[in-house]
Amino acid sequence: MSASITCTSLVFAWPDGTSVFEGLDIAFGPGRTGLVGVNGSGKSTLLKLIAGELAPADGAVRVAGEVGYLPQNVTLDTGLKVDEALGIAARRAALHAIEAGDVAEEHFETVGDDWDVEERALATLGELGLGHIGLDRTIGEVSGGESVLLRLAALLLRRPDVLLLDEPTNNLDLYARRRLYSAVASWPGVMVVVSHDRELLDLVDQIADLRAGEVTWYGGNYSAYEDALAVEQDAAERMVRVAESDFRKQKRELADAQVKLARRKRYGQKMFEQKREPKIVMGARKRAAQESAGKHRIMHEERLSEAKERLDEAVEAVRDDDEIRVDLPYTAVPPGRTVLTLMDLELAYGARVQGGFDLRGPERVALIGRNGSGKTSLLRTIAGELEPVSGEATAQVPLRFLPQRLDVIDGELSVAENVARFAPGATNNRVRARLARFLFRGARADQQASTLSGGERFRAALAALMLAEPAPQLLMLDEPTNNLDMASVRQLTTALESYEGALVVASHDLPFLESIGITRWLLLDGELREITPDDLESLA
Repeated sequence: MSASITCTSLVFAWPDGTSVFEGLDIAFGPGRTGLVGVNGSGKSTLLKLIAGELAPADGAVRVAGEVGYLPQNVTLDTGLKVDEALGIAARRAALHAIEAGDVAEEHFETVGDDWDVEERALATLGELGLGHIGLDRTIGEVSGGESVLLRLAALLLRRPDVLLLDEPTNNLDLYARRRLYSAVASWPGVMVVVSHDRELLDLVDQIADLRAGEVTWYGGNYSAYEDALAVEQDAAERMVRVAESDFRKQKRELADAQVKLARRKRYGQKMFEQKREPKIVMGARKRAAQESAGKHRIMHEERLSEAKERLDEAVEAVRDDDEIRVDLPYTAVPPGRTVLTLMDLELAYGARVQGGFDLRGPERVALIGRNGSGKTSLLRTIAGELEPVSGEATAQVPLRFLPQRLDVIDGELSVAENVARFAPGATNNRVRARLARFLFRGARADQQASTLSGGERFRAALAALMLAEPAPQLLMLDEPTNNLDMASVRQLTTALESYEGALVVASHDLPFLESIGITRWLLLDGELREITPDDLESLA
């Protein structure tokens, strides 16, 4: 029996009552499927339901074959050794014991038929660019991106029939992404991948678009899906124009009919008052006119109602992805003003800034480098969260730092309460008015932060920092496109375009960096040095 996933009449809601699925039917067969949809549509929730990490309130999930699941936020025990994280520690220990002359039966039972497990593990690590790590190092010594690849290596070693990947390129540098792409391209079984990475989604065989609790299928990769969607949207917008024209026509015809009926009524009343015909004849004529008028009015009202339904259906088919608005005062930085100074800085994990470095005015700086190079450590040091080994990092303006883990947000509080923590002087109405600019309107502002999707949580964290008092004139973002769908990346780009302060962004997402108008590129590779955009391709 070939591997497959079947979800039937799936129902799921969060503890606070927020509904995610109400009778979802979806099936995945062999091949690579890209699962796309706006943040909050339930993509990660669906993968967790398939992986058995969540239980549906109703309906069924059936999986034929073993499931391997790479979650969005990979957390590994920092005390584990690499072979333990890969799940081969026991077999490896048994192999070493046999090689040393210990022929106890339990060692052979542990190894089973997997005599080449150590060679396979090392080969898999090598294929993912982790050959330098070795099997005896501890997880605490590897970077966040290397942790993602280690978890993936563990899955590949298990050889599951079904592989679920949730934002697998999060935290991966350009080199590591290429390794992941190769692993995805050669996957032989069932794969479902949730990602905002265009290059990764262009490797899939089909796209499943999850929207409003329903799935629409598109053959081909993400580029083909975008082309098909553009054609659909053009047709939908034409239908809206046709439906609007018909609706206006039916409104005019109803109004004209009402005017004609009113004239007839006045004429009939006049004839009745002048008694030009016998009373019985006039009464019959009046009743017939009333019946005819009633039927005429009902016919036009029905036509208008049908036209309104057609218009509503046409409008529903047009996607309206709102944009974040960040037209905030007090964030502007005058050109030439010193915003940040780094002087002979040595970081806790070995990276350094030789001599001095200045950030001036509303510059937009991209901070790039391999996983483990120290980008996050540098940002945390500038933010005052880490003490440098030596040297100084001095910010001359109010700054805010949005970390990868989004731990500035308290999951137990609502979105509005989280923002209020950063702006204690703001009234509730002011907080809510500002949150509307970040697409948290009405009851959405009262949603508990722990129930938000990855992209919604990012948007809430960005709102909290941007609306903070005092307003940040230096904004530092660490891998901001992690967990964001395509629409949310566009929203973030729009938000940053209207931000007038200085910006430092650590990211491996080159298309995103190029879209936000980066003015300086800094590479952290042991030391911090400035590079040109032409140097970027060689880093991948």
